[in-house]
Amino acid sequence: MSEYLSPEQLVLLAIREDVRDGDHTTLATIPPEARGEAVLLIKDKGVLAGLDVARMVFEQFDNSIVFTPYLKDGSLVKPGDIAFRVAGRSRSLLTAERLVLNFMQRMSGIATHTHQMVNLISDLPVTLLDTRKTTPNMRVFEKMAVKIGGGGNHRFGLFDMILIKNNHIDFAGSLTAAVQNTIEYLQKNKKDLRIEVEVRNFDELNEVLQLKGVHRVMLDNFSIADMKMAVELVKGRLETEASGGITMETLRSIAETGVNFISVGALTHQIKSLDMSLRAIH
Repeated sequence: MSEYLSPEQLVLLAIREDVRDGDHTTLATIPPEARGEAVLLIKDKGVLAGLDVARMVFEQFDNSIVFTPYLKDGSLVKPGDIAFRVAGRSRSLLTAERLVLNFMQRMSGIATHTHQMVNLISDLPVTLLDTRKTTPNMRVFEKMAVKIGGGGNHRFGLFDMILIKNNHIDFAGSLTAAVQNTIEYLQKNKKDLRIEVEVRNFDELNEVLQLKGVHRVMLDNFSIADMKMAVELVKGRLETEASGGITMETLRSIAETGVNFISVGALTHQIKSLDMSLRAIH
């Protein structure tokens, strides 16, 4: 594929996946002329994310629905808060309900967890990043949620950055060979992509420092002490990124080593969705 799908296209696919030839429960129980209103009720503490996506779902399913937001993405919410109000055909509101909740609950869970981690290191000159550990076909929304929560996005996919990892190095024969092959490939194909190399030890780090063309080094599963030594060894010649098993408990210590970036896969793949529901107004 030469282009990835837009959020609007992904929402349309989600509607097709869920509805197919019709929401037969709603079609059977609700008269076509019935109209209604509903609100999104927050039932948990956290950071709200996905309002624009919710609007997209309603508009794609039935553009006559009136969507009125009361809050903004990034808002701190608590039980009892109302995020938005919708009014329109009752059938449309019922059919779109679960898709809206699926998007918003997961996105808000990601934004909440990201916000909690960012707050632990907000006074330090380091950026918290997500990874490609995302749900297939949900990546654009999950990475959107990370940014809403105050984090940054690493590469979106395999196409927008070079990230030479352990298996690339092993299959290429050596770290130097992997980097040299990459530079030749980029030149041949006239591509301007940044190059990051994952290293497992100081031998590989020293090897990277002897090479030209690398922009960032990923310190994979280094101890806190070794990471601090690695940052001192790099001396700002390359960007530095910490990765591997990072938790809420270890994040602060890792940030204090002086690394520029910390990537945490758990931002998107180990998430508790934020509790909320769409409630009809009688």
